[in-house]
This record gives sequence, structure tokens and C-alpha cells, in this order.
Amino acid sequence: MVELIDYVIRAIDEEAGVLAFAARTTDLVERARKIHGCSPTATAALGRLLTAAAMMGLMLKGEKDNITLRVDGRGPAGVLFAFSDSNGNVKGYIANPLVDLPLNEKGKLDVGGIVGRQGTLTVIKDLGLKDPYVGQVPLVSGEIAEDLTYYFAKSEQIPSAVSLGVLVDKVGKVRAAGGFIVQLLPNADESTAISIEENIKKMKSVSELIDEKKSPDELLDLVLPGFKLKSLAKSQVSYHCSCSRKKLETVIVNLGKEQAQDMLKENGKIELICQYCKKKYEFSEQETMQILENVHK
Repeated sequence: MVELIDYVIRAIDEEAGVLAFAARTTDLVERARKIHGCSPTATAALGRLLTAAAMMGLMLKGEKDNITLRVDGRGPAGVLFAFSDSNGNVKGYIANPLVDLPLNEKGKLDVGGIVGRQGTLTVIKDLGLKDPYVGQVPLVSGEIAEDLTYYFAKSEQIPSAVSLGVLVDKVGKVRAAGGFIVQLLPNADESTAISIEENIKKMKSVSELIDEKKSPDELLDLVLPGFKLKSLAKSQVSYHCSCSRKKLETVIVNLGKEQAQDMLKENGKIELICQYCKKKYEFSEQETMQILENVHK
């Protein structure tokens, strides 16, 4: 069997009341860094959010379900988005990918500094119902993992431990990325929560462990030693954008005839760039007018 490069493992200990997810997302985050041209700190911020989205997407049950994480901390990075479906396809963007700051007082990339700490984390789940589920909480630290821990507790009433990490090398390339989410089920007792907390305190950071070639399975063994974990699934995850010319036509429709004509007059064509993968789509005057005419048919 060929080893999956980036994947999420899901496991459960029904007796202890623990549900756990662990991910390796090194290639996924490196692809995002290259697409968006991120600075080291921006890479860490976006990479953490993408890793969380990868795991949370695989919490969804429906084939067409998807989840969007939006972080607006009012910091210099601007708004961050991460999107994932239930099949491990993940994409995202950061409004200001070039933003960077010196290392923080712990000698780590200052993610909270570029994200900001004054705004909100919004989670939108499209479960195929009439309206999507929307949960929103104020940011705790802008470091992403702590903010998601707070979100699970406040918005979904699920006690959770979230750890996310991205390690970049001297030239800014992603060396390691991944994370874990451990959640307590209703039958879990206080001693289980204390045990997990103690284990996490003793561990190295997630990015260090993945840099040491620890697999997601081994991450869970470190977080939950002694637990009777039963593996539920191992799912490959990757950076994947599903944009298409057809989907971008809706942008032209939303521009309206007047604005579209102004753009055509200036450039002779309309050029649209997908914010997730940076792919360019060009529409000639004839194509643009045809799209706008079809709306009114």
C-alpha cells in the first residue's frame, strides 16, 4: 500500500467518550504558499486555518456538505478564508499574503500579530438544507487553534482540544504542517479531560513532531496514550480548487451590464482571476454580452 502524503485520520474510543482527528498537511500548505506567494508568517496563519478546515470538512456526513472558516481579526493580514468539502478538497486565501512581522517573544512566527485579536471567527456549514448553519465567536488570540477551541466550546458545546502548526524553513518553504482535534463525547468524565490535558502539555509542538516524520496516527498515540482508539477512516486531503469558466460567469452577471461595458471599453475584454488558485479567465466583448443577454432570456 502506498503511503498517503497528506491525510486525516479519524479515531474513536467509545468507552472513554473521545473522538479524535489528526492531520498531516505539509504538501497542501506548501501548495497554498506557492499559489498566494505568502510570507512565512502569512503561510503559518493560512496553513493553520487550512489544516483546521481539512479536519472539520471530514467531520461532515453528507457527500455534498462543505464548510467555510472565516477569520477577521482586524490585523494587517486582512480576512482569511478556508473552505473544505467532505471529501478532503481544501482551498483558501489570505487578503494580504505579503504581511510579515518579527518573531514573537517565544521566538515563534507571530500569527496572532498579523491576524489581529479584535475580530471574529465565523464557521459556515452548508449541509444541503434551506439555510446554512452559521456560528460566530469573538477571537481569543488570533492564533487560530485557541480560537477554534473556543468556537467548539461556545458555539457547538463540545469540549475540544485543538492544536495546529506550520514550520517553514529559512527560504520560507513549508517543512511541516498538521494538527489534531480531540473532542469529548457526552459520556466522557472529568478524569478523561484532565488526562488529555496533561498529555498535551508534555508533547512537543505539532509542527516539530511532523518535521520528525511522525504520522497522524502516531500523533494520536502521543495525545491519547492508553486509550482504546478504533480507527474510523483515513482520508487523503489536498489543495484543490473547483473553479471553472462557467462558475466565473456569475461574477460577470453580478457586475451588471453597465459596469461590464465600462470594463470592456477600458480593456477590450474582462479578465477574472480566481481568488483561491489564481487561474485567469478572459471573456471577450462578444462572450460577455452573450452571458448578460442569457440572464434576461
